[in-house]
Amino acid sequence: MRALQLVSNREVKPVDLAEPEAPAPGEVTLKIRVVALNHLDVWGWRGMAFAKRKLPLTIGAEASAEVVALGEGVSGLKPGQLVSIFGARTCGTCHDCRAGRDNMCDHVEGVHGFHLDGFAQDLINLPARQCVAAPAGCDDVGAALAPITFGTCEHMLFDNALLQPSETILIQAGGSGIGTAAIQLAKSIGCTVITTVGSDDKIEPARALGADHVINYREDRFEGVVRKLTKKQGVDVVFEHVGKETWAGSMLCMKRGGRLVTCGSTSGMSADTNLMMLFQRQLRLIGSFGCTMQSMTSSMDKMARGYVKPVIDTEIEFGDLATALERMESRKVFGKIIMRMN
Repeated sequence: MRALQLVSNREVKPVDLAEPEAPAPGEVTLKIRVVALNHLDVWGWRGMAFAKRKLPLTIGAEASAEVVALGEGVSGLKPGQLVSIFGARTCGTCHDCRAGRDNMCDHVEGVHGFHLDGFAQDLINLPARQCVAAPAGCDDVGAALAPITFGTCEHMLFDNALLQPSETILIQAGGSGIGTAAIQLAKSIGCTVITTVGSDDKIEPARALGADHVINYREDRFEGVVRKLTKKQGVDVVFEHVGKETWAGSMLCMKRGGRLVTCGSTSGMSADTNLMMLFQRQLRLIGSFGCTMQSMTSSMDKMARGYVKPVIDTEIEFGDLATALERMESRKVFGKIIMRMN
């Protein structure tokens, strides 16, 4: 069967692998349908692995699949069913896993496509508990984007930042995959959305998704525009994932008692924080990693109901990964790059 493997930094190539054996008890065999690319793939491609890993490594951290076969003791799934795949290998037995917080697992083995072999392969055996059934009305592209793209935003906005209807939110990098998802999720509950983009060609697409105000941060100081738009009050919530490049400005955009939730650091992992501003204005800084399986379920349900939709920048052919990763690294994308496996 086919697979795409990272063989060295910035070098990905197609390889032939043996098909998996029959699934073990508690496992399922999956036929991968769609793989969605993320900055996690860019980091891995660059060699930014934050834990030990061995190369070659099959890439792909976010995907949808069709159930092919069930191992002994598996219930709730059936052959032919479309599923979204939770991207980390968690234990399923620790306190957090039992409480539905797999993204807080005490004994996680790693993230597929980054530490463990990922989903850019025709077939894979996985624990059945990593499979979240897609509802009717959610297609294989939507299911592929549920684990990271929409699930991450769902978890950030509603589990962590506790975003409420009618609040005002600043979404950084609105043209990114999670940025396009966050705009739609915030608008779906009636929020006022301010977003930043890095070029003028992304302004109208961001407005078309529902953004009320779009700022080209390369042309204007976004913090000044946000203060003006909010009559110097600031926003209730800041959706951060850019990191060092926008961190100080994001802090200045928050109203008294505002919340900043962050899941990424694409422009740098270290940034200065004004501690006096933090305590005097009673701001809240919230870290968010991944999502829960309930976040995936909720995201796919919203897609099935038409409240939100995947935004696709490019669909690439199998094996054309380096070009796609270079496009992501240059920040030229608006939405997601996906690869259909079948």
